[in-house]
Amino acid sequence: MRASDADRERAADRLRNATAEGRLLAEELEERLGTVFSARTYGELDAVVSDLPAPRDERRSKTPLWVKATLALAIVMAVIAVLAVVALVVIGLAGAWLLWVFVAWACFGRGGGRRSRLGGHSRHRIGSTHRMSSRSGVPRGGSAWL
Repeated sequence: MRASDADRERAADRLRNATAEGRLLAEELEERLGTVFSARTYGELDAVVSDLPAPRDERRSKTPLWVKATLALAIVMAVIAVLAVVALVVIGLAGAWLLWVFVAWACFGRGGGRRSRLGGHSRHRIGSTHRMSSRSGVPRGGSAWL
């Protein structure tokens, strides 16, 4: 069967790639290119490239679309998982901070905490037993925390 110009060009490209990979010397390339461009049949072309490895099929080396889609989905899921963990950590830290604020408010912010429960006087409260004198502004019956 006769070879076309495109077939000869493909064989020449295969020889050039083999030279670039170091499989052929420059002198061998020149000899084989002369033979390729003078070849008339597929048999003559096959004889020139028979000792070289077969070219890789470009269609087989491409990654299938479903693999790319699965990889993209896995990346999106990983990003969502990382964001969820970060959100939980931030909320956890904020919750712990709020807990400490509540504990501090409960202990120190409600008007003296323990002191008022143990019978001490709060400085903000004047009891009903202490009445103010209209003249002096000092309560009768003892001193009060003001």
